[in-house]
Amino acid sequence: MSRESTSEQRTFVGSRLRQLRKERDISQAQLAKTLNLSASYVNQIEHDVRPLTLKVLERITKAFGVDATFFSTEDHTRLLAELQDVVMDREICPTPVDVTELAALVRNHPTVARSMVNMHSRYRNVSDKLTLATEERIQGSAVMSITPRGELFGRASGPEAFSMPHEEVRDYFYSRQNYVDVLDVQAEKLSNTLNLGNMRIHHTEEIIAERLRNKHGVSVKHLPQMGDTQHQFNPDTRQLFVSSKMRPGQIAFRLATELAYLEAGETIASLVELGHFTSESSQLLASRGLATYWAAALLLPYGHFHASAEESRYDLEFLMRDYGVGYETVCHRLSTLQRPSQRGIPWTFVRVDRAGNMSKRQSATGLHLSNSGGTCPLWNVYETFSYPGKIMRQMAQMPDGRTYLWIARTVNHHRAAWGQPGKMFAIGLGCELRQASRTVYSDGLDLNDLSAATPIGSGCRMCPRTDCPQRAFPPIDRPIDVDAHRSTVSPY
Repeated sequence: MSRESTSEQRTFVGSRLRQLRKERDISQAQLAKTLNLSASYVNQIEHDVRPLTLKVLERITKAFGVDATFFSTEDHTRLLAELQDVVMDREICPTPVDVTELAALVRNHPTVARSMVNMHSRYRNVSDKLTLATEERIQGSAVMSITPRGELFGRASGPEAFSMPHEEVRDYFYSRQNYVDVLDVQAEKLSNTLNLGNMRIHHTEEIIAERLRNKHGVSVKHLPQMGDTQHQFNPDTRQLFVSSKMRPGQIAFRLATELAYLEAGETIASLVELGHFTSESSQLLASRGLATYWAAALLLPYGHFHASAEESRYDLEFLMRDYGVGYETVCHRLSTLQRPSQRGIPWTFVRVDRAGNMSKRQSATGLHLSNSGGTCPLWNVYETFSYPGKIMRQMAQMPDGRTYLWIARTVNHHRAAWGQPGKMFAIGLGCELRQASRTVYSDGLDLNDLSAATPIGSGCRMCPRTDCPQRAFPPIDRPIDVDAHRSTVSPY
């Protein structure tokens, strides 16, 4: 074998190892000690002076609790797909870019690639807001107004005008694979102290209310009439009002969320500060997101819940009954089981409505869902609206060849009373097919028969499939193929 071919087989993973180390807030010296290597050796690996040997790879995967494929080029799939979204936008990138060039950029310079994706996201938000402002001006509506007290108010300006808070917060959790270790560990420790993992849900509610009262001087009051408000905390009177029309699991979750601010407020504030959010709205939304994360970790403590999930083979209905919480809560908690030393199945979690709006999206996999152009109508998440309450499964293959097992079901956010509006969503959980055998939902499926998988895409505008009968929009990376004297299955 030639020296050149031998060199090609070496695995250089400097940027990936550096990323992993920084995510865990570990210094090179600490990592070297953990791996029983010299600091200079680790430094050489991070700067691609030395390739990664199999022996060192095994030490790293064990120390960080990551799959060995974390260091393969394939694990850049999600970032590569996001970057493809950027270069397919002909307004800013009129010249087509070959996917191999993008793959090389992502592999060798992931930070640069991520910066390009973030800049494109900000550009898109600014473009949308300028379009809205132009429409308002044409319609003659004033951007700024005067309140009866003489105060000037209007739309956001400055950094807040160039960001979408929900997207910033979504990306914050997205980049962390939907797992926040410091909050998870802290909540689990308190849960074990209170023995919540072995309690029925109505007892859990009582214990959390007692903790609020005895440790923080907060009294909980159940009210039958609160309109569309589910809970409200008054910090001045130290009273926490909750709607008595909610189920016990919902009440316990609301109590746990307020307890999060009291027990882990400093930690949450620190995480928000380190998140470098661009607006106050983003900071407040992130703070609430972290508080609800802590609440879920308290009610469904990591070790106990992970063991139940593995033993039941991720049987969602069993977990709902066992913990007394709703389907959406169970699914979302499953998507956070990414503790390095005790990792669960890497799930992608989504919540959509009938119109295709995706109000929640978190992923611990390489799956990328487009930010524009809607999602795929062939995806079973939408089929569930025709079969409310029924769990449906689907083997689905993305254009890049990766195949997933999707589990989907509708959930109802029930009306508090007659005449009040209700909401219905579809909740989807997806994992790579190689993980599917760990779940009860793979039983009876031939996981080796990829021809049985439904071909889906990340959205019509980004999907390269040319023979899809459900295509709603032409792909944005190529001209429309129109022949007045020929018709095909696809309209474009």
